[in-house]
Amino acid sequence: MSQQEDERYMRLALEEAQLAYESGEIPIGAVVVCDGRVIARAHNEVERLSDPTAHAEVLAVTAATQYMRSKFLGDCRLYVTIEPCTMCAGALHWARLGEVIYGASEEKFGYQRYAPEIFPRATKVRGGVLAEEARALMQSFFRARR
Repeated sequence: MSQQEDERYMRLALEEAQLAYESGEIPIGAVVVCDGRVIARAHNEVERLSDPTAHAEVLAVTAATQYMRSKFLGDCRLYVTIEPCTMCAGALHWARLGEVIYGASEEKFGYQRYAPEIFPRATKVRGGVLAEEARALMQSFFRARR
């Protein structure tokens, strides 16, 4: 993937994160792309749904698997604004995504801290795409709540 394409899809994930922010949710957004098309978009909805598993990645994967009519997403890429937590990384593992691209690292709750080897070898994982924008949105959210 080109940097320009990665940034375009990550900007869509950032739009989702902004929707989460505006509704009082931790501002994380995700999009799933397959064959150059966005097939799913989601943002955190933990508070709205009173569901601790309603993270952006899980909701996006659920929508994508329904769209694809398959539990596996090997030909798809997930763009998420913040490094997935261990729960989300587990869901992404089981979905067998072809690639996971995230924005900012998450030092406290990111999967790399607790389960760095969680993804299958076939899944490419990389971070740092529009990391500053993703980090700034998170920082703004938590500053406003203090």
